[in-house]
Amino acid sequence: MAAAGVAAHHPPSGSLEVDTGSDPTSATFTLCNEDHTMGNTLRYVLNKSPEVAFVGYSVPHPSEPKMNLRIQTVGPPATSVLLSALGNVYEISSHVLDTFDDAVAAFRAKHKS
Repeated sequence: MAAAGVAAHHPPSGSLEVDTGSDPTSATFTLCNEDHTMGNTLRYVLNKSPEVAFVGYSVPHPSEPKMNLRIQTVGPPATSVLLSALGNVYEISSHVLDTFDDAVAAFRAKHKS
């Protein structure tokens, strides 16, 4: 918590820290300015991948703007598996947005005043 008159330090939006250690098949990623929404989404998508042996996430504290994501794979580097999962999340989100926009347009066309 920032003291009165002192600005709190918040990492830049979209920043990412990676801790792979010596084994590239396991890594901990810290995504700044993300929370349970992105954590649970990535956990779900990563759990669907046969390349993933373990995935979990945590938000250390509600006032701390970061989310930790731990991935362990059965062979490929954890960073490439995360990149693939992020691409899948993007594709799913795009489809949901397109479907929603189409439904709104259809509703408005049907209910013109």
